[in-house]
Amino acid sequence: MAEQTGAVDQCLLQASSFKSQGNKCYTEHRMRQAVSLYHKALLQLRSLDASLYSPLPGVGPTAVKLNSQQAEELKTLQADCYNNLAACLLQSQPPRYQRVYECSLQVLSLQPENVKALYRAGVSSYHLKDYTNAHHYLSQAASRAPKDGNIKRYVQLTDTALSTFREEEKQRYQGMFG
Repeated sequence: MAEQTGAVDQCLLQASSFKSQGNKCYTEHRMRQAVSLYHKALLQLRSLDASLYSPLPGVGPTAVKLNSQQAEELKTLQADCYNNLAACLLQSQPPRYQRVYECSLQVLSLQPENVKALYRAGVSSYHLKDYTNAHHYLSQAASRAPKDGNIKRYVQLTDTALSTFREEEKQRYQGMFG
């Protein structure tokens, strides 16, 4: 068991190192390298995530046993890497909004109150023209960070787009049932 604990700690340490290197690349505006390093970190962590193992006994690899500290570190590292990955993808040209949305949902599955993930899920939904979802996520982000100017701006943009969309929809259906 001690051997397994050491291997788990080593895996967490390696993932943390990849994440730190990715953070450095991000601050240096080297997004491709940052994305690559966040992916490497997530691949390291994948081997520890019990939710990825087969629920059928005897089929596939068995889940690694983590103590509570390791489980919390795994969850935090995964959330941080997905969040940072989403930030990089927003900076890419053109931004990869669908992937930003997916990464943000990964973070929210681990940390439902994460303001950055709520904001990024909202922004990506807005740009994907899913204004209802955008409003949902941005409203949650705004309630947790009411003074954030970026969140306020996207809430306004989303509300305007949602209002326009609903008005156009109303006009479109008015002639059908009139």
